[in-house]
This record gives sequence, C-alpha cells and structure tokens, in this order.
Amino acid sequence: MGGYKNSNKEVPRKTMNKIRTFESGATRDTEDGKFDLEGFISPIVLQGYAKYMQKHREQSDGTLRSSDNWQKGISKDVYMKSLVRHFMDLWLEHRGYKSREGIEDALNGILFNTFGYLFEISKTITK
Repeated sequence: MGGYKNSNKEVPRKTMNKIRTFESGATRDTEDGKFDLEGFISPIVLQGYAKYMQKHREQSDGTLRSSDNWQKGISKDVYMKSLVRHFMDLWLEHRGYKSREGIEDALNGILFNTFGYLFEISKTITK
C-alpha cells in the first residue's frame, strides 16, 4: 500500500479508479485520496521560512553552507535545545517582551527544529 509512513502508521492512498475528462479531451485521475499540499501549506509562510533559512546559511567563519546541509544529520538533542530557545523567544514576544531576534525568527526557528527533528525520526520510520 502506498502512502506516507509516520509513527509506524501508514496513511493509505485511495484508489478509486475514477477518471476526469477535461474540455480539451485530456484525462487525469480524480484527486480522491491524494494529499492536498496546496491547501495544507501556505506559500507566504514557506517564503518567509525560505528567507529565514537563507539568512542563516552563512556560518560563523563566513562560509556558506548548502541549503540541505541539515539533512546530513543533526542529533535530536541539538534540535530540542534549539527548539526550546526559539520557543522561549516566541513566548517572550507573545507576552509583549523583546526576544533575541523577534517573533518571525522565533517561529521560523521552531519550524526548522521541528522539521529537523521530524526528519531524524522519519529516517528510521521509512527504512
């Protein structure tokens, strides 16, 4: 059965064998059972996240790391410690206090660490 494995549970893909025909005569399967990624995520949020990631590509020694460098593997402990720091920044901002880099960086840092942590556990699930 095809689908995305997460936490040892598989999200099944429905096979309905329904076909739609367009005015041009082109045919495609229906969208039944397919992930609606366009609806699940926001392009403005992803664009902001990409800007955050681009800003943080430069390392302390001045070199530029590759955009997918994090996929080489970072320990879950490192992700967790960083996630908690960014969460504290978000909490400060939420309560009306100044944080290290502002609310958008706090939220994007949370996203990065969440994605990274999820990536690390997903590598063991999908194998």
